[in-house]
Amino acid sequence: MCLIFVAWRAHRQVPLFIAANRDEFHARPTVPARWWSDTSSPILAGRDLEAGGTWLGITRAGRFAALTNFRDPGQAPRKQAPSRGQLVTSLLTTAERVPASLQRLVAVGPEYNPFNVIFSDGVSLAIYESTVGQGRVLPAGLYGLSNHLLDTPWPKVEALRERMVSSGGDFLDRHAALALLRDEGPAPDEALPRTGLSLESERHLSSIFVRDSVYGTRCSTLVRLDAASRVQFEEWTWDREGLESGHVSVEFTLEPSAPER
Repeated sequence: MCLIFVAWRAHRQVPLFIAANRDEFHARPTVPARWWSDTSSPILAGRDLEAGGTWLGITRAGRFAALTNFRDPGQAPRKQAPSRGQLVTSLLTTAERVPASLQRLVAVGPEYNPFNVIFSDGVSLAIYESTVGQGRVLPAGLYGLSNHLLDTPWPKVEALRERMVSSGGDFLDRHAALALLRDEGPAPDEALPRTGLSLESERHLSSIFVRDSVYGTRCSTLVRLDAASRVQFEEWTWDREGLESGHVSVEFTLEPSAPER
């Protein structure tokens, strides 16, 4: 179960801030974030080696996209459905503006197993939720996304957003932000969502950071864009014991592309 926090034009000095945890089976092969050289335009992202896509990425032009699966234990995944990670890659490499991408997602969304994707073309921010078959442009603000609809008040979503705000809201302290992403405290039983999993599983997945040797938090990512168009991208990789096994740090300045359609 993944978790994404996005601050979009909510702070004058930091127009974009992303804090995210990717939860996945440890057996699923991936590689850490790097610049991809085999796409139509370079993207900075980790890579799922099983299906070839990604879960979160950004470009030199300021596009970004991040995806979560929609948790529905009552609906078995369709084995023949295309990989949802391909959607992130397509949103990062396209020349479309947000409205056109939303129209495309409405058309192709039913082909995939349920998902949510929050993304930007560098100008606008949008969310598309396949379970309702709708997307929309989002105003400036703070957003939390896990494995349900945007801003569904699951404990881990609320906890991360509230703590990000209470920490000062300027998103300048990377150490404090990473500490929040590493919080393993479970939610109280009375606050747990009821999604069809066992109570024990709901408890285990309710923490911001999921430590588990089979399925847990595989990586944490911080992305910060400042008012001077400088991007700081950091990714920490975690092993089966929840210990750091890798760290990627990339800094670059946005290079706006030519006018896009």
